[in-house]
Amino acid sequence: MGKDLSKTKPILEVSNLKKHYPIYGGILSRQVATVKAVDGVSFTVNDGETLGLVGESGCGKSTTGKCLIGLETPTTGQVMLHSNITSSPVNLAPLSRRQMRPFRKEIQMIFQDPYSSLNPRMTCGDIISEPMEIQQMESKKWRKDRVAWLLEKVGLSADKGSRYPHEFSGGQRQRIGLARALAVNPRVVIADEPVSALDVSIQAQVINLLQDLQEEFGLSYIFIAHDLSVVEHISDRVAVMYLGNMVELATSDSIYKEPLHPYTQALLSAAPAPDPRAKAKKKRIVLEGDVPSPMKKPSGCGFRTRCHRATEECARIVPEFKEVHNGHYVACIHVD
Repeated sequence: MGKDLSKTKPILEVSNLKKHYPIYGGILSRQVATVKAVDGVSFTVNDGETLGLVGESGCGKSTTGKCLIGLETPTTGQVMLHSNITSSPVNLAPLSRRQMRPFRKEIQMIFQDPYSSLNPRMTCGDIISEPMEIQQMESKKWRKDRVAWLLEKVGLSADKGSRYPHEFSGGQRQRIGLARALAVNPRVVIADEPVSALDVSIQAQVINLLQDLQEEFGLSYIFIAHDLSVVEHISDRVAVMYLGNMVELATSDSIYKEPLHPYTQALLSAAPAPDPRAKAKKKRIVLEGDVPSPMKKPSGCGFRTRCHRATEECARIVPEFKEVHNGHYVACIHVD
């Protein structure tokens, strides 16, 4: 997107975030395995930035987002929010739901499915007003006026506040979800595949709306998606995840022009090209085999079982997620 973020400060700092799920079995219901959904992820989100989070299904993208906002409790790690409520950064990871409540004003989420994320028994206006009521913001009249204002902001008329979710299309429902997220004036919005369930024409409208609102309100986004073309369009930086780990992180331009990790190269080679001539020149990297189970991750590098560059060293050495040049981070022993 070409923003100059060199002078901006981090608003969210994530360090060694892990989310492991125990699996129980047998007559005595003992723990027999552990699913390592997120296994040591670290990154920062700067003020006014959009960080794209991409990877195959099951790589831990959505679980990471849920851990950041407190819908899942991290096993270990830190989620440091530079909050306006406190004088120093606060770690959201260990907070209970009650302790987390004041900070939900600053970090909100847009969910993937616009059909199941809205309460069918509540009107659109009540859905948008509910977060403000929970946070005890201003008077009832003020909240009603703000609901009307938010509906206009997301491209819906104010009179639609009395309607129920089933009376709206998928794109309109996602706009309602966006209005609900903006209701409490957040600084960070986690968008979990917000356009994947929508038609392509509607996708473009919602993406453009997200960008307009970001510019107007100074929002920071974590944009979780598997559609690489959408991520390229909206993101300032892109983080690539595989099997619960981050394998590459760089600016959008760097990732798409010069991907360094073999997994990122394979993902981009599989992305459809709009120009048939460019598609003909494109060299496809085909990954062999299936994604390993997060219960039985390969030794060393988790990607080595599908990597065309894998060597014997890859089975012994866990690659360090390190900066190779100018903000470009890669987890691969073959990349210097």
